[in-house]
Amino acid sequence: MKVTELKEMTIDELRGRELQLAEEIARMRLQLSLKRLDNPLKIRDTKRDLARVKTIIGERVRAGETSGAPAPKKQAPKQPAAEPEKA
Repeated sequence: MKVTELKEMTIDELRGRELQLAEEIARMRLQLSLKRLDNPLKIRDTKRDLARVKTIIGERVRAGETSGAPAPKKQAPKQPAAEPEKA
């Protein structure tokens, strides 16, 4: 999952996705131990997705967002206009 897709999600949706990914990792670990997992690298990708979700949740919590709509996009700070040279 791409970061841009995750940033568009609300905190509640992110928390749900976090639980879903954690359960998926547990299932894959069990399958790996039983030698039934076709692609063991899928665990790595899922762990990275989970880390991305947790990072975005942490950013939102530090920004003060509790739930609801996604965080507003930040605008670049405006540069002060250049002053004309004095002669």
